Amino acid sequence: MENLTKAEREFIEAQYDKLLNLCVRCRTQEDRDLIRKAFDLAVDAHAAMRRKSGEPYVTHPIAVAKIVAGEMELGVKSVICALLHDVVEDTDYTLNDIKEMFGRTVANIIDGLTKISHVLDKDASLQAENFRKMLLTLSEDVRVIFIKLADRLHNMRTLDSMPEYKQIKIAGETLFLYAPLAHRLGLYIIKTELEDLALKYEHPLIYNDILSKVEETEGERNKYIEQFIEPLEKKLKTHGFTFKLSGRPKSIYSIYNKMQKKDVPFEEIYDIFAIRIVFEPKPGMPEKAQCWTIYSLITDIYQPNPDRLRDWVSTPKANGYEALHTTVMGPDGRWVEVQIRSTRMDNIAELGYAAHWKYKGDDNDQNQLDKWLQTIRKHLETPSSDALDFLDEFKLNLFSSEIYVFTPKGELERIPKGSTALDFAYMIHTEVGDKAIGAKVNHKLVPLSQKLRSGDQVEILTSEKQTPQRDWLDFAITGRAKSKIKSALKEDRRYFINEGQKRFLEIVRDLNYPLDYSSFKVLRENFDIPNKEEFYRRIGAQLITADDIEKNLPGKRRSAWGKYWRLQFGRSSGSKTKSKDEKKQTGKTLVIEENEQEQNYRLANCCDPIPGDEVVGFLNSEEVVIIHKKNCPNAIDLMATFGDRIISVQWKVHKILSFPAKIYIEGIDDIGIVHHITSVISTESEVNMKSIRFDTKDGIFIGNIDMYVHNVNDLETLINRLRKIKGVKKVLRTQEKNA
Repeated sequence: MENLTKAEREFIEAQYDKLLNLCVRCRTQEDRDLIRKAFDLAVDAHAAMRRKSGEPYVTHPIAVAKIVAGEMELGVKSVICALLHDVVEDTDYTLNDIKEMFGRTVANIIDGLTKISHVLDKDASLQAENFRKMLLTLSEDVRVIFIKLADRLHNMRTLDSMPEYKQIKIAGETLFLYAPLAHRLGLYIIKTELEDLALKYEHPLIYNDILSKVEETEGERNKYIEQFIEPLEKKLKTHGFTFKLSGRPKSIYSIYNKMQKKDVPFEEIYDIFAIRIVFEPKPGMPEKAQCWTIYSLITDIYQPNPDRLRDWVSTPKANGYEALHTTVMGPDGRWVEVQIRSTRMDNIAELGYAAHWKYKGDDNDQNQLDKWLQTIRKHLETPSSDALDFLDEFKLNLFSSEIYVFTPKGELERIPKGSTALDFAYMIHTEVGDKAIGAKVNHKLVPLSQKLRSGDQVEILTSEKQTPQRDWLDFAITGRAKSKIKSALKEDRRYFINEGQKRFLEIVRDLNYPLDYSSFKVLRENFDIPNKEEFYRRIGAQLITADDIEKNLPGKRRSAWGKYWRLQFGRSSGSKTKSKDEKKQTGKTLVIEENEQEQNYRLANCCDPIPGDEVVGFLNSEEVVIIHKKNCPNAIDLMATFGDRIISVQWKVHKILSFPAKIYIEGIDDIGIVHHITSVISTESEVNMKSIRFDTKDGIFIGNIDMYVHNVNDLETLINRLRKIKGVKKVLRTQEKNA
């Protein structure tokens, strides 16, 4: 500890005592001795290292170990691995050293946690390749994923010391991968905190606004909860239940999600909290039956919404979650969600599979974990050669909710919500999927694109003559099905590329055309085809004929049009881009000014950002920065998979240039209301109206207005003025409506 100050040494030693107190499974002296040994090794190995915040680096692995011990309640080996998870990567210690000191299991887990220093190819993302390595190790030891999630959680908690562009990258990656992974493993508390922290750094203004409103309404909310639970407490006590009854607000991120999906402001979201009943099971009566008894007592007092009953007691979620959820009509006409759990169910709901060690007599949940790991292994059997493809396909299964369907023999199978009969076919076996021609759902013949619902009984019909079709990718949703279809189609693609290359050389030879690299490139540009493989494939598939080639050879047709159209992707930034030295970037921040003669950025046409929006930049392969709104789905994908190309962006004041914007407006149709709306717009000096369209039906009008504005403040000023018009019920920026 010679590189540490006296105060730092005292602080670190105090953390050791806290770690031992948190470790509920460190019971023996042998356990404590092993943790002390790992603790001392971590302190010694990292003694000369500092974090970005200036703290001793060893505070990070100690904090991760405290999360593993206290918040996940894992065992001694996991705590040791958390303490040592960066030692092999960052210091002179080797895996063999770890193996000799702590054994093979600890060394294997740390090997899985050690980050790789390179990627498979230059276009792959470091995060994506690390994620694949993590999953490969996960399939051997699930503790890897818990420690990795604890590591990510502590990094998110201490993200303030990072520059903005790194905050955006790490937050996007967390929301994209780690939060759904925590959810899939049943780590509800950690998943919720990861989502909230990601929102805090991706959309700080939105996060702080929702947080302040939740805090402002706390008194009113607590008063309502007391009013709601009072009759429930009396009823449950009368029937002899021992229980805890509490109300807690939903997470900031879940409130934000609901605001986005329902297109409503915070004030119009009423179910921002849930009531939870956690009961001690009575002896001699199954927990499931007691859940339904409590449900019956609740519905004696409050009217339930039959469409909002969720029974995860009879059929637990794939992550082991068990509970009974109902939504009832509470006082003052407000819907309230009530969750019913036993103490065992609550423990597993909060800690996920990490809590299963307490309930070793019940193997059902552990078997579900084994099934999930088996699914991962299937994905890893034939991983995509491109790490990003692999990541993209795999994350589909992390995000998805589940439904339950039956095989013809009556066996119950889980499958992601929204899955089709084709997805089910590939879940059974690759060969069944490849040969599928249709299905019988509940004994009725349906196409492979038929979406399945919970309770369906599904039989797949096959034919030896069938092969995977390209249009199957349009309705297959599971990663496994998409991966298998793409794999089969790639075989066809290789065949067409080879045939197309042979055919092309024959055509050029027959035309006696002196083809060189430059003319070949121009020819491809005339067809607007990005690479030679796709060019050959289209010839091989007879999508491009000999006549087409002859007409488009250089000298036969000007190639400028192809180049012109390529420049029109998004909104063109001009004929040139600035060199790296000329760019107005400070570190990794792009400053967008109004008087630039030659822009080095483009505004993405997928989300139409305007000055004042929260935006992020993506540096593409042409060294041009593409500006996206931070909540644009494409931006979220880019932040998670190409974090090293993300830069922060600042707008300068814009009062000369105008940017296209659209608003959606609806309300009650009345005489003169359209005139009133157009008058408000025309008197707004900072806005120029381009077009306006109104439709009316059954007394309701809907309008879509295209306009040009200088910045987001001008747009918000107009929206607020329109909302004040009598009869207008909703005014939204169109992108927000479609988010």
